[in-house]
Amino acid sequence: MISAQNIFKNYDELQVLKGVDLFIAKGEIVSIVGASGAGKTTLLHILGTLDKPTVHEGTKLEIDGQDILKMNDKTLSQFRNHHLGFIFQFHQLLPEFTALENVCIPAFIAQKDKKETETEALRLLEYLGLSERAHHKPSALSGGEQQRVAVARALINKPAVIFADEPSGNLDTLSAENLHQLFFKLRDELGQTFVIVTHNEELAQMADRKLVMVDGQISGR
Repeated sequence: MISAQNIFKNYDELQVLKGVDLFIAKGEIVSIVGASGAGKTTLLHILGTLDKPTVHEGTKLEIDGQDILKMNDKTLSQFRNHHLGFIFQFHQLLPEFTALENVCIPAFIAQKDKKETETEALRLLEYLGLSERAHHKPSALSGGEQQRVAVARALINKPAVIFADEPSGNLDTLSAENLHQLFFKLRDELGQTFVIVTHNEELAQMADRKLVMVDGQISGR
């Protein structure tokens, strides 16, 4: 599903990633852990096409059989919208819109039918136990509910891969545990691949594979 070779990232003289190689299979849940500054989020952003690597000889990035580094910005944006989903530590819901409207946004960007999109969004919200909260704005939702709305938003376009950056870092213990279990339920029932950056050791250990980053490189597999 994801094949990355010789991934570097430099910011002027600062070298954040130092030749990362990894392969992630379809339907796999992989956690990425390491100390702050090790390069975890930078790697996630590059794998998720939100940032570009500093190209060296042999640098390659393929997702779902597509050569990411050969795409222009427009094609890459379309690929990201259709094939990738994102969940962040802070839910980043738009406060002026309801839960339902927030979930629909990626599908509207993809120019999908409004009625079909809203039907799918309601189905997802029901699946996530939020059917009664569909018409509430984020300010009326708990932290756990807001994050589940963000999960529904990540799922609306049926992405092949979901990238999560500290997804439970802003939740209480119970909400975090529920979210972690949800990821595995989604993988088992919908077949999504998950790449999760986390400081939560419980979540990291639950993953099919835990990758440890040290000083811009993967030191454990």
